[in-house]
Amino acid sequence: MDDFDVLDYLRMLTERCVELLDVSAAGVVLSDRHGKLQVAAASSENAQLLELFAVQAHEGPCVECIRTGQPVVSHDLQADKNRWPRFTAAALVTGFHASHAVPMRLRRDVIGVLAMFKTEPNGVDPLSSDLAQALADVATIGILQERAISRGDLIAGQLQAALTSRISIEQAKGILAERGNLDMEQAFRALRGYARRNNRRLTELAVAVTDGSADINAILDRPAVREGE
Repeated sequence: MDDFDVLDYLRMLTERCVELLDVSAAGVVLSDRHGKLQVAAASSENAQLLELFAVQAHEGPCVECIRTGQPVVSHDLQADKNRWPRFTAAALVTGFHASHAVPMRLRRDVIGVLAMFKTEPNGVDPLSSDLAQALADVATIGILQERAISRGDLIAGQLQAALTSRISIEQAKGILAERGNLDMEQAFRALRGYARRNNRRLTELAVAVTDGSADINAILDRPAVREGE
């Protein structure tokens, strides 16, 4: 589709994982053209913060999953604290006690990872694990097939564009949160809701918010304040 939005697509993937699987949160980490890992989407702010920490610390199930191309499981992060000491400490602070990461792969090339988290130390059940891998596979096809990408440099270019666009989305979330006295999750829902209601691309709207050309009051779904009021 002409209006295919990779970031919105990946955010929807993480939300569907929480809805359909026995998990508390989910996130997607992609590898850019230089092999650097970046967080592309998450179902919650806590999951996003944890994934950001994992990428920065170069430690945790998602990092190991991308490196090996194999699923990485921790039924109880506390028990695996020697395996990922810094990641485990951060996970426990954000309320997560179990993690499961599955690769997003195009043939032999791992382009990213779908990571899932649970607030209880009981791990992800086998059925949810299988379904998560299926969702990751479908998501990978959805990202790549639309543009019939067959060359690695084109794949990297598309993913890099998505990751660059995420910066604008994070900036727009911050602006909306400050203007509307919202938390970051509420700000994102307002941004995405307005984009969908008005058939606008999420990234395009985010840029309009950051450059001041968007109607902030309309996005926040509140009446404009007239001069002198």
